Amino acid sequence: MSEEVQFCLDVAKENMQNALIHLEREMQKVRAGKASPSMVEGIRVDYYGTMTPLNQMANVSAPDAKTIFIQPWDKNALHPIEKAIMSANLGFNPMNDGMVIRIPVPPLTEERRREYVKRAKTEAENERIVIRGFRREANETAKKLEKQGIPEDEIKKLENDIQLLTDEYIQKIDKIIAAKEKDIMTV
Repeated sequence: MSEEVQFCLDVAKENMQNALIHLEREMQKVRAGKASPSMVEGIRVDYYGTMTPLNQMANVSAPDAKTIFIQPWDKNALHPIEKAIMSANLGFNPMNDGMVIRIPVPPLTEERRREYVKRAKTEAENERIVIRGFRREANETAKKLEKQGIPEDEIKKLENDIQLLTDEYIQKIDKIIAAKEKDIMTV
């Protein structure tokens, strides 16, 4: 296999791996009934006029499956953090005791669980589309390589390898989404 052909395959694999990593990060944000610091990861707090990510101004932890614990490094930030959590519309009711903020995570209803599964499946389908896009790009690169003089049989093998790679990553996505669905639907 020539260097250009191997490079084309390596780029496709790297892009697909990055898409898989992105999906795993997104799945961490989808609530599964137990408390996790990633549930408040995207919250930005108006801190002295600057929109600051919550994790850059407080220690966020989940000491148990039903509570998120936020301990700001600056006690003056308690009220803005509480306000940001409320305005993020996550369905949480933060409790400020003057030192820390506790967020009790309510159990999910059946309807809410189905909604989260639907959201997770939508995210998975988006990643499948991204992977197919990388397949298309790799196949276009293969066609260009053929025009540059790479033998036709080598190009056919490359296209076959690209398809096998695509199938492999689609299967990985299916496994991730199946595990997440099981996690969400488990009461």
